[in-house]
Parts: sequence; structure tokens; C-alpha cells
Amino acid sequence: MGLTKQYLRYVASAVFGLIGSQKGNIVFVTLRGEKGRYVAVPACEHVFIWDLRKGEKILILQGLKHEVTCLCPSPDGLHLAVGYEDGSVRIFSLLSGEGNVTFNGHKAAITSLKYDQLGGRLASGSKDTDVIVWDVINESGLYRLKGHKDAITQALFLREKNLLVTSGKDTMVKWWDLDTQHCFKTMVGHRTEVWGLVLVSEEKRLITGASDSELRAWDISYLQEIEDPEEPEPKKIKESSPGIQDSHEAEDGTLEMDEAPEDRILTCRKAGSIMREGRDRVVNLAVDRTGRILACHGTDSVLEVFCILSKEEIQKKMDKKMKKAKKRAKLNSCNEEEEDLEVNVKMTLQDEIQRVANIKTSAKIKSFDLIHTPQGELKAVFLLQNNLVELYSLNASTTGPQPIRTNRITIGGHRSDVRTLSFSSDNIAILSAAADSIKIWNRSTLQCIRTMTCEYALCSFFVPGDRQVVIGTKTGKLQLYDLASGNLLETIDAHDGALWSLSLSPDQRGFVTGGADKSVKFWDFELVKDENSTQKRLSVKQTRTLQLDEEVLCVSYSPNQKLLAVSLLDCTVKIFYVDTLKFFLSLYGHKLPVICMDISYDGALIATGSADRNVKIWGLDFGDCHKSLFAHDDSVMFLRFVPKSHLFFTAGKDRKIKQWDADKFEHIQTLEGHHQEIWCLAVSPSGDYVVSSSHDKSLRLWERTREPLILEEEKEMQREAEYEESVAKEDQPAVPGETQGDSYFTGKKTIETVKAAERIMEAIELYREETAKMREHKAICKAAGKEVPLPINPILMAYGNISPSAYVLEIFKGIKSSELEESLLVLPFAYVPDILRLFNEFIQQGSDIELLCRCLFFLLRIHFGQITSNQMLVPVIEKLKETTISKVRQVRDVIGFNMAGLDYLKRECEAKSEVMFFADATSHLEEKKRKRKKREKLILTVT
Repeated sequence: MGLTKQYLRYVASAVFGLIGSQKGNIVFVTLRGEKGRYVAVPACEHVFIWDLRKGEKILILQGLKHEVTCLCPSPDGLHLAVGYEDGSVRIFSLLSGEGNVTFNGHKAAITSLKYDQLGGRLASGSKDTDVIVWDVINESGLYRLKGHKDAITQALFLREKNLLVTSGKDTMVKWWDLDTQHCFKTMVGHRTEVWGLVLVSEEKRLITGASDSELRAWDISYLQEIEDPEEPEPKKIKESSPGIQDSHEAEDGTLEMDEAPEDRILTCRKAGSIMREGRDRVVNLAVDRTGRILACHGTDSVLEVFCILSKEEIQKKMDKKMKKAKKRAKLNSCNEEEEDLEVNVKMTLQDEIQRVANIKTSAKIKSFDLIHTPQGELKAVFLLQNNLVELYSLNASTTGPQPIRTNRITIGGHRSDVRTLSFSSDNIAILSAAADSIKIWNRSTLQCIRTMTCEYALCSFFVPGDRQVVIGTKTGKLQLYDLASGNLLETIDAHDGALWSLSLSPDQRGFVTGGADKSVKFWDFELVKDENSTQKRLSVKQTRTLQLDEEVLCVSYSPNQKLLAVSLLDCTVKIFYVDTLKFFLSLYGHKLPVICMDISYDGALIATGSADRNVKIWGLDFGDCHKSLFAHDDSVMFLRFVPKSHLFFTAGKDRKIKQWDADKFEHIQTLEGHHQEIWCLAVSPSGDYVVSSSHDKSLRLWERTREPLILEEEKEMQREAEYEESVAKEDQPAVPGETQGDSYFTGKKTIETVKAAERIMEAIELYREETAKMREHKAICKAAGKEVPLPINPILMAYGNISPSAYVLEIFKGIKSSELEESLLVLPFAYVPDILRLFNEFIQQGSDIELLCRCLFFLLRIHFGQITSNQMLVPVIEKLKETTISKVRQVRDVIGFNMAGLDYLKRECEAKSEVMFFADATSHLEEKKRKRKKREKLILTVT
């Protein structure tokens, strides 16, 4: 079939103008061996790594489609776990920037990610109320923990014990025993959502933040330690604490549960509360890696920093208080006994957790992260609501420490949404303007080359020559800027209301403005004498005014400059003659006002986009409506023709950009990428580039490729994408013994797992066909009495002329580890007997024992009933039992021997050099010394 009309595909080129998205959290990352210099921030579907010292973006971790919602660096600093809005988790290498591991298990956005101490396990919490623990090394899910009734807000591993503690918006804090994968304790001492929790004081105390102004502290007692007779009971500093009562209701009215006699592992009792200065809910609650600094913030711009004192510091403080009490008693001539004095001098929670300072940022805080420098300084980095990253330093060891702002990343984006975009005539520069600033970007490098302050900008264009720009503001002013110097040349009060639209005249000698004061004004460029210099500068003067009955929303010149189109608030578009300002046509048919419009290069067509979600194409000769297109699922915000064509782009509040053919009235392609409503777009004069801005603070550049776009293929690809989405939304496969919707498997059915299961089925089918052919071939050879050559399957030939059974093994090895269980789960039972026979053969050969055992045990687990009831499979299972046990024992012996050998080599090396084998031993020693000195300084300052 010949191509009747060729279109060229536009593809996403870059995301810029964005410093950090609001949905995720900011974290410090270790890069090039440096700590405290680099931060990772979410940027829509990507993750940007910023150098705080230089203010430069040094690495982009490329996402796929969904927005980033959570970040967590690994303890070794080599990897970064990234959670997405669709419930997937990807682990990126910070050395290569590639994400090789993907975990799919959650049905909703990831809200919490946390590694264990060694970095081998990762706990993910989600809005779907589940917590999943993943094995990072094996790249598979371990188990799913169900119990919360609302979104998970935090999940923490305990360092010394195999326990996990989680909090949720269901007001509960749950303790999980990971050996049995069960919740053994639920804390119900909160009346509102628990937004965060941290473990401090060697994991003997839990601090939680809820929707009020209190930070609640809970003392944790491990029952194994209490029952151990060898360990002496630790000396208690106080007999009683505020907030601890025997009754079911505490002093603050919150509900408490007495420890039941069947409590095991640990007990939790409330130790008191710390009052925050903020009155709103806790947004983030965190502790640094040393466990000494606790920080939290609410929905405002203040971070409250607390210091947690060690046992020695508390004891010194207690002794000092006792000394003062004795002195006071002596002065008052009291004959109180020492025991009575001890009762009177009680160490409260406020003495154990001291307020250090408040850090006030320049805007509302969205997230923060803390790090301790080797010099003992505390660094706090903030991701703010207005697309800004700030770094503060605080010396907590001094008395009355004052936070100092050391770095800011501002130049890479606007503080508010970009409302207007323009291209220069040479396609090189891009202008973006927001509520407070104008930025000029280099299109090829995406670097900001000029920033100028302005009022709330609504529309803009480059003056011919690209040396000046004109901005229309919300207050009705025209502002003229010089790009070379970045100075504001002139401000003119053009309209009494908002100046909604600007249109440059085709002869490039002037422009027209439309405003909320129901008038259209015509302006001409002129050169006037500059007061500050002898040279002349550019200025504008008003020539004519067209008064109308309704507010003007949009204006546009026809290319021959004979007609002027004006969109009004009464849902009509009126066409006037430019020379006489006489009325020519009225285009009516939209149900809501026309927000945007454009006229084609030949003046034959005008396209109008409205808040009623429709785009109408009109002829400018008679004003007849050629076609009405249902363009977007929400208001059409912007519309632009591609130069020298009848193709045009529309942008809508439904987050999509669509390209249309105004001659054939066909939808050509959809550009998806923005995560919030799109405000505006601009098409370059050459038509090769499109730039768009959105409420997600990002600017996106789209580039025209040389790849032809065929509409039938595009529609087919769209249908395939819809099918893949529907597959992922289908019910999960049923597992015998489990109720539907109550699956404890960690995986989730995705299109990748379905494709992997199809590959396994195809491999088994090929194995069956080839074995049948081989049997027939042997029979033919026997009958003929001579060898007849057997034709080789081309698929097996492509794999290096391997056997059919080896091909099946290759397919199993090719499945991603994180998708293996779910692929086997959707596999029909008809293929399982053949797989079990093949597994017996593979295990006897001794290849890939770990992979085969994992698949075997999973298949036995989910198909236990059918396998045990099938008499044909009994001998197969018996053989598998023998071979599996013997081969696994061999593998275990090899691994044990290797580990013993490595231990021996380590001891030998340590004995030779008389130093520790690991290179970081000296750094640990230095760090301990620094901590000791710092603690001593802090004790001196506190006392």
C-alpha cells in the first residue's frame, strides 16, 4: 500500500527547567567517594543527581513513564532504590546510572523504601496497604506483609534483630517478626495518622510523629534481654515518667493498651511526649546515621532539630541536677534524706531529647535529608515546594548553634509554573516566563543563559532580531527587556485588566494585545533616545484601540495582515479587518470560551480550542466550520500550527499533547510525558522542535525525527498498549489454598511476566515437537537400516545447535529473577509434568542448581494437589527428591569449603601484616575517635 501522505514522528528529547518534583523525597548519595556533596532528587519520571557545590546536574537516572514517589540509597552507597507511582521499584547503579533490577509487586504508589543494615533486603510500603520485603541480591521477593488498613508511611528494619516496624495512615504502628512473617504486636496509642517513626538510643526507643504537635516516645524492652539471667538489669534513671500509667488512658487522653501476658519478643510503653513548635501534622521525621540528631517538619518552612543525649551525658546531667538539689537543700536547711532528693530530681524526656535549633527555609519544605560531616558538622538538604534545593550547615556541638545556608540550586528552574513560551527566530533560544522571572534557555545545551525578574507573565514573544523580548503581565502591563544586558527597558500600562494575549504582526513592525478590559490595542515599534546613553533604544507606541463588548481572551493576525481574529468571553471568535477595524465574521459554536486559537500559514484555516474540550476548524473565507474534533478529556489550553503546513498541536489539562491534520481531520499522534496539566507550548519557526510547560514545573522538548509515521501502524500500537494495560489490570491468577485478593506472593501480573510464561510454553512445545520428531526419525532409520540426516530446527540452530532440553533451560535462565515466580504462576498445569521431567534431567547434570531448585519448589508449592494426585508423576517426584537432595548437598559443601578457605586467607593476611584485612578499619577507628571527642565537647557544653 502506497503512502498517501507522510507524517514525521515527534519524540521526547529532554526534560529541563525542573530542579526537583514534589512527590518524592531528596536524599544524599555517595558519588566518586564523596559524601555530603551530591543529592538525588525526583524529577517527574527521572532522578537527577545534583552537585551542591557547583549547582550542576551531573547524572540522570532515566525513568520509563510513571512519576517517582520515593528514593532510598543503599548502605554501601553504590545503589539507589527508586519507587514509582505505579507500584514498581527499580534499583539503579550510581556508578553506571543503569537500572537493571525491577520489582513489581504493589498495585499503588510506593510511599516508603528502606534497606536493612547490610543492604541485602529492601522493604517497600505502598498506598495499597501492603509491605513487601525484597531480596536485593537474588533479585526476588521474599514475602508480603498484610495488616495495615491504609497507606504505609514508614518501614524500618531493626539492626540487631530480624524485626520490622511499620506505620500507616490507619493510626497503627505494627511490629513484624520476619522469621515467621507475622505481626506480633500492634500499637494503638495514636488517634490520628502516624506520618513517621524513627528508632533511637540503640533501638531502645521509638519516636513517632502524628497529625498533632506531639512527638510521642515509646520505650522498647526486649523480652529476651529481660529474661536473660546472666545480664544484670540496667539501672533505671527514673522511677516513673510522664505519660506512663497503669490505666487504659494516658494523661493526654490517647488510648493505651496494657502489655498482655502473651506478649513476646518485646514490650512497648509510652515514655512521654516532646512538643513541637508547629501546630500542623508531621510531614517528615528522620534521624541521622549516628542516631544523635532527630529532625522533623510540618507543612510550613521550619525544620525542628533535636539532639538525643547518650547514657553518659544523661548520667552527668543527672549528677549535676542532684548536686544542685543538695546545695539548695543545704541553703534551705532542709533535712531531707538522699532518697527523697532522688525522688524529687527526676530526669524527664525533655532532658533526654534536647532542642538544638530551628532551620527556617525560604519556602515550604517538601522533604529533607541529614548527614554528618567528618568535621562533626550537621548538613541538612531541603527540597522545597517552589522547585528549589537548599543546603544548610549546623554545628550542633556549640552552644546556641545558628544554621547557615551554604548552597542553593536555583538557576535550573522557575519558582512557579511557566505560563508562556516562545522560540527565537533562529530556533536556538527558548523563552520561558512565570510569575516572578523570565529565563532564556539554549535549546541545544538546555542551559539557562539569562534570568530576569518580572511581574506575573501571561504571554510573550521575541522582538524581530532576537535582541529584545516583550512580556504581557497579569496586571495589564507590557514589559520590554534587553537580552544582552538583562535589563528592563520599559514598562507600559497597556490594559486595565490582565493582558491575556499578544500577536506579532506579519510585517514585524508592531503587534496587537488583547486584555480583560474589553479592548484590543495596536502597537508599533519605534526607536527613542535613551536617557542614560547617547544611543537609541527600542520602544513601543500605541496607534489604535478596538473596543469590544466582552473580555478578550486571545488575538491572532492572519499571515497577510488583512484580518484579525479576536476570541471573546461570550464563546465566540470575531474576525475584523485590520485596516478599517470593521467586523467581518463571527465564529460561534463552542459551548465555553475559546482559550486558544491559531491561523494557518496560508490564511485559509483557523483552528480554535476551547474549555469545552473541543477543537473546531473553520474556513476564513466564509467562516464555516469544517470539522469539530473532541480533542482532549479536559480544557484545551494551547493550540499552534506547525509552520508551512496544515498540521497543528494542541495541549490540554489532561496532560497530553496531540498532533492533528487540519485537512483530513485526523489525529496523528499523542505526546505523553507530563504528569500535571499543560499550560502552554511553542513550536519552533522551522517546525523541528516543540517545547511545552506544565504544572509539574517541568519544561519538555520534543524533536521531529526523520522516521515516517503511518497512521494504521500508530493505531495498532495504541491498541497493543491498551491491551498491555488491561492485562496488568486483570485479576491475579488464583492459587489453590488462597482466597482471591488475599495473595501473599510478592509478585504482580504484568505484561512482562505474561510474555515470559509464553516463552516457556513455546519452549516446551518445541521440546515436545523435537522429541516426537526424534522418535519418528529413529523408527525410520531402524526401518531403513541406515542413518537418515535429521533436519535441524532453525531456532535451535540460532542458539548454537543445542538440544531441545538445553533450549528450555536457556529460556528459564533468560527470565529476570524478579519475574520468575509470577511467570510460573500464570503457566498452565499442562506444561508442568514436562518441566518436572526436564528439571530432573538438568539437576542430574549439575547445572544451575540454585535456579532449578527455586523453580521446582515454587511449582511444587502452587500445584501440590494436582502433582500428588497424579500417579504418573510419583516416580518423577521420587527421582527429583533423590537428585535434588544430593546435588544441593554438594553445592552447599562447595560453598562451605570456599568460605572456610577465604576465612583462612583472611587470618593469614592479618597475621602477616598485623593489621585488619579490610581497608576501612582505620577509617572506622578515626571515626570512633572523632565521635568520642565530639561527645566530650557536647558534654562540656551541656553541663
